[in-house]
Amino acid sequence: MGLKPQNTVNIKNKKAFFEFEILETFIAGLQLQGTEIKSIREGRAGLVDSYCQFYKSELYVKNMHIAEYFFGSINNHDAKRERKLLLNKKEINKLERKIKESGFTIVPLRLFLNEKGYAKLEIALAKGKKTYDKRESLKEKDTKRDIDRVMKI
Repeated sequence: MGLKPQNTVNIKNKKAFFEFEILETFIAGLQLQGTEIKSIREGRAGLVDSYCQFYKSELYVKNMHIAEYFFGSINNHDAKRERKLLLNKKEINKLERKIKESGFTIVPLRLFLNEKGYAKLEIALAKGKKTYDKRESLKEKDTKRDIDRVMKI
């Protein structure tokens, strides 16, 4: 009658929402080594400055940091290695077509564990924001915070 541990791993890339305009999101599986999933379950991963890139019609996430597993031996993984993303062929073709257009990129938004315990990466087709767009989103955030403060009182 032991309680099943909840999958509370939810690592977000907050910088991506500020730097990019998100157009469409996808959920992709990750091809991981044994010690990588153990580190992710401990919440020792980061998505800052990570990006996705195509290589021979396959999508890879680059610069994603997964800390080395503490109890890993000689078989421990490299912290910043390229990891293959697992998507349907139709989704890969759609993303590849969009990337060939100028100004589009694929950014990782969130790393999480699904109900079955598999690591999933939420990626987005995005377009870079201009500096005035960034200022506008900061103003909106400030006004929303001020409104919430007033409503609280």
